[in-house]
Amino acid sequence: MSANENHTPNALPAGYRFNEFEIKEVIGGGGFGIVYRAWDHQLERTIAIKEYMPVSLAVRAADLSLELRGERFQKLFNAGRNSFIQEARLLARFNHPGLLHVLRFWEENGTAYMGTLYYSGMTLKEWQATSPENVDEAWIRRLLPPLFGAINTIHAAGYLHRDISLDNIQIQDNQLPVLLDFGSARKEIGNLSDETEIMLKPGFAPIEQYSEEGEVEQGPWTDIYALGAVLHTLITGHAPPVSVVRCIEDNYQPLVERKPEGYALPLLHAIDCALAMKPEDRPQSIDAFARLIDLPVNDVETLITAIPLATDLPAAPEAAPAVPEPQVMAVNHAAAAIEPVTSRNVRRLSPGLVALAAVAILAVVVVVWRANRTHDVPPVAATDSAAAPAVTPSAVASNAPTLATVYLQLQAGENIVLNGEAKDVKPASSGFASLNLAAGNYRIEVHNGSRVRSQMLTINQPGTWLINPGN
Repeated sequence: MSANENHTPNALPAGYRFNEFEIKEVIGGGGFGIVYRAWDHQLERTIAIKEYMPVSLAVRAADLSLELRGERFQKLFNAGRNSFIQEARLLARFNHPGLLHVLRFWEENGTAYMGTLYYSGMTLKEWQATSPENVDEAWIRRLLPPLFGAINTIHAAGYLHRDISLDNIQIQDNQLPVLLDFGSARKEIGNLSDETEIMLKPGFAPIEQYSEEGEVEQGPWTDIYALGAVLHTLITGHAPPVSVVRCIEDNYQPLVERKPEGYALPLLHAIDCALAMKPEDRPQSIDAFARLIDLPVNDVETLITAIPLATDLPAAPEAAPAVPEPQVMAVNHAAAAIEPVTSRNVRRLSPGLVALAAVAILAVVVVVWRANRTHDVPPVAATDSAAAPAVTPSAVASNAPTLATVYLQLQAGENIVLNGEAKDVKPASSGFASLNLAAGNYRIEVHNGSRVRSQMLTINQPGTWLINPGN
């Protein structure tokens, strides 16, 4: 299959050779890299090759080398490439079957490559979409020991993953999990493109990852929060509320209270502990987390017998229809469009995060007033009054299901008017009021005497919205 057939821009064509390695097809990729299936002619085996390819900074030239989109991107490109190489070197140090095994890395075509073992199967995200009926407590308990072992190996060496999520855990055909790459190049480019930017996955990143470096210490508990979010998503079908939103109003409902059918309280309690907002309230090590669930942390020798072969399980059904993922929205009244705070650019919060009450307000101020500076997120809803006409209250069915929660700061003496109808909404102790809205067009006004601040919103997908109506 050629790159064009796979609809992957800038990919190397099938048949391209790196000495003994021949590119066969594109098997994955995103904004910062492309992954190929390749054939090793010397050892006669299939391998995977990952190429550092940040599409926002470079394009493929006619000679198949990478060409910068502009000289101003040189520093960012080099920093990302160096992080990519350092990650390859780090992974090459580990010899754990639950970690991506790097065979070699090299520089060519003006960029960098790493050759790894080829892993069959699918990511946890794909698994949940195609085989949800196979996800139960017994399956999770078989999955965790080897995954614990992989994460513990990283921690024991003094490193953190900081990017654990459903799409970063591969389930092989033999049902053994593999923890994929750290996303180092993506994070480094995010950090340097604006000194206050980082790249996070909403729902999986704990609050300390939104802080300035050194403000709140990160440690094994940071990866444990993300792992708890993975388990929460597998059990409930949804990621937990975004940690920065939980600082404003913590709507997280403990799993021990929800009591999802088929899951024992010890597992649910352990996940709730892992998702504690304060780092000190979480298990401080993988061993401590495993003890809460009463599971071992598998070492390399026991991994091969930890999980039964795929032939013992029923075949996966056809893929289920895609469902839009809830997103966290940050809205600046002066911006042209509402922008999702997704795994793309998320702003770090300013100092003061240690006191969670203060963090709540700082979090929203930074996100709301700076989110319009991100450049690679497609608009999802109009904020211009000409583009999104208001609808009357009767235009939204009273029994329509809630699609989004909208937060806005509300001062004493201010009142909210929604599509011309006054709403009895009071701010919480954090100073933020919330509205639960169904799909539709809205004009949200904040009245303070004769002064009126307004914001037009079109709700067309699930999400949590942080807005700041303008004058």
